[in-house]
Amino acid sequence: MINTDAEPRVNIPKGSSISEQEGTWEPSSSTHLFSRINSKMTTPTECLHCMKSIYGKEYTVKNDEAYCIPCYDLLFSSVCEKCKGTIGYYSRDFSYKDLHWHDDCFKCAKCNRSLMEKPFAVKDKVLLCTACYTNECSSKCFQCKKIIMPGSRKIEFRGNEWHASCFICQSCGQPMGKNPVMTKDSKNYCVPCFEKHFAPYCKSCKKVVSVGGMTFHNKPWHKDCFLCSRCKKKLYGENFFSRDDDPFCQDCYADLYALKCDACNEPITALGNPQYVTFQERQWHSDCFKCGKCNVSLVGQGFLTHQDTILCRECGINPESEI
Repeated sequence: MINTDAEPRVNIPKGSSISEQEGTWEPSSSTHLFSRINSKMTTPTECLHCMKSIYGKEYTVKNDEAYCIPCYDLLFSSVCEKCKGTIGYYSRDFSYKDLHWHDDCFKCAKCNRSLMEKPFAVKDKVLLCTACYTNECSSKCFQCKKIIMPGSRKIEFRGNEWHASCFICQSCGQPMGKNPVMTKDSKNYCVPCFEKHFAPYCKSCKKVVSVGGMTFHNKPWHKDCFLCSRCKKKLYGENFFSRDDDPFCQDCYADLYALKCDACNEPITALGNPQYVTFQERQWHSDCFKCGKCNVSLVGQGFLTHQDTILCRECGINPESEI
């Protein structure tokens, strides 16, 4: 875009004539100045800024006020984005979105070709022709490594970009578009192919575990499929036991496999009172291992037996009395 908001003018010195019809000034032989001027306009005599006479000198008008050329350059000229020099009154000013260039500076920063009357792009206030912009600034397809041309359809996924035609399942080759995508080893798969090749299968129902899964003994399970092998109670989030890789709730495991206390006949499990005493293939909870006569704890103490009863040493001296 070329700045043409002001036109050069000149005050008419004595000895010059004005043609009312054409609105032009024909100078006398003693001057070399020439300019178009509105013959009906009141001729200014001094620059609004420096207040110096502009009689017989070239000047310009901005906002209905007259300025000599040096003052106009000082007050209103733009700064070239490339060379940082002033774009003077006599220079062409190429502008784009509040950025300005000399005509000689209006070139591609990469190939240095003139951009006059050619399409161009601006990146970080730097001019580029469309070819250089495409090569330098366009993203490259993660799959084929070729440039994704500006304006073409592309897919963005996990920080990378693809041509729409390159964003395909690595197994079946079908375009995935906006469908759900599964990733493994930096490769993308549609959900059916991913489940077919990589997804774990629930040990119980033998179906794919995609969400809501858990692992037990290195085997995948749906949380809703992780049940007691006997009573089918849900075990996820609960205390449980295992036997031969099968899970059991506490009650079923105790009923089927736990040792029974010789005193209270309750199961001895790790969840209740895990410490127990064993003697001659008999077991007791630590809290239940007491003298059968005086009820004193025998844990860590010597003891005697009388028939099926365990006794402390004192009671064992006369076991027949009040047992």
